[in-house]
Amino acid sequence: WAFAIAVAGITSGSIAERTQFVAYLIYSFLLTGFVYPVVAHWIWSTGGWASPSYDGGSLLFDSGAIDFAGSGVVHLVGGVAGLWGALIEGPRVGRFDAFGQPVPMRGHSATLVVLGTFLLWFGWFGFNPGSFVKILVPYASTTSEGNWTAVGRTAVTTTLAGSTAGLVTLFGRRVLVGHWDALDVCNGLLGGFVAITSGCAVVEPWAAIVCGFIAAWVLMGLNLLAARFKLDDPLEAAQLHGGCGAWGLLFTGLFAKEEFVLQAYSSSSRPYGVLLGGGWGLLGAQVVELLTIVGWVSLTMAPLFYVLRRLGLLRISREEEVAGLDISSHGGYAYTRHHDDGQSAPRFYDDYVRLRQEPVQPF
Repeated sequence: WAFAIAVAGITSGSIAERTQFVAYLIYSFLLTGFVYPVVAHWIWSTGGWASPSYDGGSLLFDSGAIDFAGSGVVHLVGGVAGLWGALIEGPRVGRFDAFGQPVPMRGHSATLVVLGTFLLWFGWFGFNPGSFVKILVPYASTTSEGNWTAVGRTAVTTTLAGSTAGLVTLFGRRVLVGHWDALDVCNGLLGGFVAITSGCAVVEPWAAIVCGFIAAWVLMGLNLLAARFKLDDPLEAAQLHGGCGAWGLLFTGLFAKEEFVLQAYSSSSRPYGVLLGGGWGLLGAQVVELLTIVGWVSLTMAPLFYVLRRLGLLRISREEEVAGLDISSHGGYAYTRHHDDGQSAPRFYDDYVRLRQEPVQPF
């Protein structure tokens, strides 16, 4: 249930600040009630055709897709859904100028962004190590190791990937834009966490550093592409969760260690990371998972967002967007008004209604 909520939350970031509340209710219902559960069954159920624990016959490429805590099942699903929502809905008013160049839009609170990032960082220690479910499970090959050792190692790989991605983003953005940006670092951290989520239990700590390093550049590169093609994703959700989630799946197929794979999935022999000599079976399964998720979510969510737009249920009006959803849809400001909002800006919902009823004065 918590993972399902995360999927809907990821998607909401891509369509923030211009979407009708009823659209959130409709897409969240379909996404968490149908789209996500199907993917979770495919990858995590013992009856799922792509599951590494499939008990209904031969594993996919004799391996199954390893997505331990959900780089694909959770983050890629939410990211692809958000991508389609942002594409179909279009950019926010004022996000791009008359020449198509991106215009920076003021955020609400950098302090809350940083606080939220640390809350997510703490939560990831439940997200990744917690996906073992049971900790007092000894391994058959040794009496001194069990899930407890893997849980500790998973916490380490999670920390290293996120921290590395944050540092790379800090210096990378300094080179690209010429200044230090704390908010970019926050998203860089999350990109590293998203990427390591697939293979957190089956890779060495040194590999987690590689994962985070590349995840940072994946995120920065996709952000540049998004600006170039006028994709307005206020929280960079499609790039962060979709792009870094996809990289995480491929990373696992490249760097999964044989010993850890056998321990995590209680088997005597199966493919592991191709760069460690484990053959192409695991990487092939990871690619199949990636393509299947992209196809399934696109097939279900893109038509939904398109139908919502055609029915007039997706996007708010231009007037409501300029006034702000807090005041036009939810009855008042959620944040302190800025001095550059102007004296005529409505303070309460009644003010907003009155301004809409006033005749427009000619120039």
